[in-house]
Amino acid sequence: MKRLFVAAAVSAVYLFFYIPIAVLIAFSFNSATFPSPWTSFTCAWYYELFNTPYVWYAFLNSFIIAICAMAMSIILSLGLVYFRMFRRKSSHLESTFSLFYLNLIVPEVVLGVGLLTFFVVCGVPLGIITLIVAHTVLGLGFAVPLIHGRFNELDIRLVEASLDLGASIHQTFFSIIIPLLRSTIIASALLIFIISFDDFVLSYFCAGTSVQTLSLYLLSMLRTGISPMMNALSTLLFILSSLLVLLFCRTSFVDNSQGTV
Repeated sequence: MKRLFVAAAVSAVYLFFYIPIAVLIAFSFNSATFPSPWTSFTCAWYYELFNTPYVWYAFLNSFIIAICAMAMSIILSLGLVYFRMFRRKSSHLESTFSLFYLNLIVPEVVLGVGLLTFFVVCGVPLGIITLIVAHTVLGLGFAVPLIHGRFNELDIRLVEASLDLGASIHQTFFSIIIPLLRSTIIASALLIFIISFDDFVLSYFCAGTSVQTLSLYLLSMLRTGISPMMNALSTLLFILSSLLVLLFCRTSFVDNSQGTV
């Protein structure tokens, strides 16, 4: 009875979270406008979605920002690991790496207001550049702990053997360290892409009026009235995010298996 109660409670929690998503997907094929009961099956809202250029313009902006933020977060994280190779492990250096956990602890609203204030004080015009910088700052809070934590788990004897055989720090980093960190790099990149693509708070504060991301476009649609096209768009985004999450979980599982071996 105890096991059945736990299973029933867990199932109820999962149903509470995922039934609204199932309803959203189902009503994206409803011929009636929202909100209304189910009438008949149709794909008209998907046709309207693919024939609306403003949606895909916002989608392209979000995609470009997410790709750039992902690339910059990974490059900067690997640069910190490269710097870490030149110095011995110390409490001062480890505390420096731990500062990146603040991006996960500090509320995103505070981070958005702080970045907006910084851009205004420095005279930087708000646009796609400020969005990329803001999302990169957010992505570093995920990339640095993951990549640096995996680097600390590596066998230091591999690096020492490479240096003893005549390889330079540069050669060791690109020929030994990066291949060992490959799975973690891929997993971190996928996670940062998902977070940046779906982010709303930083986009709201740092976008300005010259650029519009997909999340901001959805907000503007909500202000003018809920369109059934949003159900179709949300369904496609849910499928895309689910595929990326599955790829992230699979990469993380492979990375953990390699670490165990």
